[in-house]
Amino acid sequence: MKLLVVDDSSTMRRIIKNTLQRLGHTDIFEGGDGVEGWGVLDANPDMDMLITDWNMPEMNGLELVKKVRADARFKDLPIIMVTTEGGKAEVITALKAGVNNYIVKPFTPQVLKEKLGAVMGIDA
Repeated sequence: MKLLVVDDSSTMRRIIKNTLQRLGHTDIFEGGDGVEGWGVLDANPDMDMLITDWNMPEMNGLELVKKVRADARFKDLPIIMVTTEGGKAEVITALKAGVNNYIVKPFTPQVLKEKLGAVMGIDA
């Protein structure tokens, strides 16, 4: 399974990547902002999931989600947003933009595992 992790914090990317690796996922791509993330996704249209932060420079996560959903190649791509934006309005905005699930930072590896499993329909 090919996973793309987009976050402007290299530390947060590493935390998510390490958690995914402990869950057995090794085919992990990274992007430092929405522009980089889009470039990786555009070059790898067979990606199985996008995990993105909301607050990033250049192109934020919400803009990335909207761009991904506007591209027919990615209409069914599972997207999880991982962010500090935990308000109800933000969650609704993200879901309306096309996010499949939502994780508020800080989070535990167990939460990531559960959300990944829920979105993929598997026991992650």
